[in-house]
Amino acid sequence: MSKLRAAARSGRGLQQGAGEVRKSPRRCRENVSSHKGMLPPVSAQQSAYHLFSHPAEIEAFRKNLLSWYDKSKRDLPWRKLAASESDANRRAYAVWVSEIMLQQTQVATVIDYYNRWMQKWPTLQALAKASLEEVNELWAGLGYYSRGKRLQEASQKVVSELAGQMPATAEELQRLLPGVGRYTAGAIASISYGQATGVVDGNVIRVLCRVRCIGADSSSPAVADRLWDLANALVDPARPGDFNQAVMELGATVCTPRAPLCVECPVKHHCRARCRVEKELVSASKRLLGKAASSCSQASDIEECAAAGSCSLCLPALEPWDSSLGVTNFPRRAAKKQPRAERTATCVLERRGPQGEPEYLIVQRPSSGLLAGLWEFPSLALGPGLKEKQQREVLLAHVQAWAGEAVARGHLRHVGEVSHVFSHIHQTYVVYSLLLGGDPEAASGRQDEMLERPAFRWVTQAEFQKSAVSTAMKKVWKACERQSCEGRGSGQGCKRKRGTNPSRTGQRKVEADGSRPPRQLSLDVFLSTPAGE
Repeated sequence: MSKLRAAARSGRGLQQGAGEVRKSPRRCRENVSSHKGMLPPVSAQQSAYHLFSHPAEIEAFRKNLLSWYDKSKRDLPWRKLAASESDANRRAYAVWVSEIMLQQTQVATVIDYYNRWMQKWPTLQALAKASLEEVNELWAGLGYYSRGKRLQEASQKVVSELAGQMPATAEELQRLLPGVGRYTAGAIASISYGQATGVVDGNVIRVLCRVRCIGADSSSPAVADRLWDLANALVDPARPGDFNQAVMELGATVCTPRAPLCVECPVKHHCRARCRVEKELVSASKRLLGKAASSCSQASDIEECAAAGSCSLCLPALEPWDSSLGVTNFPRRAAKKQPRAERTATCVLERRGPQGEPEYLIVQRPSSGLLAGLWEFPSLALGPGLKEKQQREVLLAHVQAWAGEAVARGHLRHVGEVSHVFSHIHQTYVVYSLLLGGDPEAASGRQDEMLERPAFRWVTQAEFQKSAVSTAMKKVWKACERQSCEGRGSGQGCKRKRGTNPSRTGQRKVEADGSRPPRQLSLDVFLSTPAGE
């Protein structure tokens, strides 16, 4: 009883905007429906219970949602640009950048990146002239780095092949621009050009599945198609961009995944999931108290799916309605595949630069695949079952290309392990450090012409922080800093402001064997070889 009441009232939820991540269904049909406000015929395996059958209800849904959105929408920079920019081409570009950044990324994280991006490249033409290295540097830390690369490639195509003019319909956007899928195309077309086309992302899926009690796997092609049909039928032809943003805003701030604020929902009277909770609460009240009270009209006679048991949109028979979950019974998704575990050995290689400042080696990853084109410390994938001694051996052999000298095994210091989860990989970095002594030029390698190796460069700490490096590599750096602090002791100062130039604080000579004076100012204490090793 208490669980039902809590699910019905649902007054405690996530903070507005927290954890909002924009996701798209896995598969969708190619063409956007041209019949706005109308749904295709219902198949024999789907009941009209899951649709909006009456035009009056659709109109009421639009009116209630847009009225709420006008009063409650968040103040976001891309919305300001879309509302104030009179040039449709620049408006479409501004929306496009925001939609790409918001894929799989929280709004709070995106805001700063978006502002810096638009300040650096305010137009398509400006972005088209940028290098991939510049794009990666600004994108660093945002994740899913191929998004930035595709955005830049698409901008170059618009400039070189489309005379600098953005396509103006969802169909053309999806067909002509690399990296623009059905959702992104619909968002740009509706917000920037006023095309009456719906959108379906993770927030929209959640809202539609709840208001129409769609319990089948929302990532399946058949259900995804029906959700797109619903979105296209509901979109307001007079304000398509605002309507689409309103549905997404509702899913992000009110109809949240785990703690929906049902009492605040502007379309709660259209929500069949909520009415089902109300109905169960009424039934329980009748049994326990002999009376009923419900804000859902005719709660005891609420319509249910006439095809229950055979309907392809209902909750699956093996996973029926769970009263303790309330409206969060919807949506249902297939269980996610667990990310595979991988281990990588990584070496923070340090030398003294020509001016005596510490420098660290970073190498560039391949131009395709995971973290394409980003920079990292020299790294090597580890096979299963390798002991630490074997890890050291293979890593030493790998870094020999950059060390340019025979490196005794004792010089390689173990830092620890750093974990980072990508979308499909649980990566563990086994971190080592290595201090190079002797001639800096010799330390940069003597066999450049003979070796086939990726691009590399030596950077200072400040340069590392500004480079296009992944969040995982920044974790590796922090692990080394942490160990350096522990080796130096809490009384000698561990923190250095980002961008500090070590040369201003005084430098000490590095001997040929890599030894250092007792007091250090960077990672040197940890990286150097203790006496007797």
